[in-house]
Amino acid sequence: MRKENIYIDTEYIRLNDLLKIGGFGTGGQAKMLIQNGGVKVNGEVCTMRGKKMRIGDCAECNGIVLEVCGK
Repeated sequence: MRKENIYIDTEYIRLNDLLKIGGFGTGGQAKMLIQNGGVKVNGEVCTMRGKKMRIGDCAECNGIVLEVCGK
């Protein structure tokens, strides 16, 4: 499993935006991944594309973990 840190300078980032930044395709592709149950947030399947991801949260998809980090 590969882990990547995504740095933000805001309070949160929405899950679909996190996936786009993390390289999981366009907004539409990220939306489909989430709606089809292909993404786990902090170990639990999440189907809410607008989920607010805060510093310390992790999203997992296709063997890649994206961790939200502060700048």
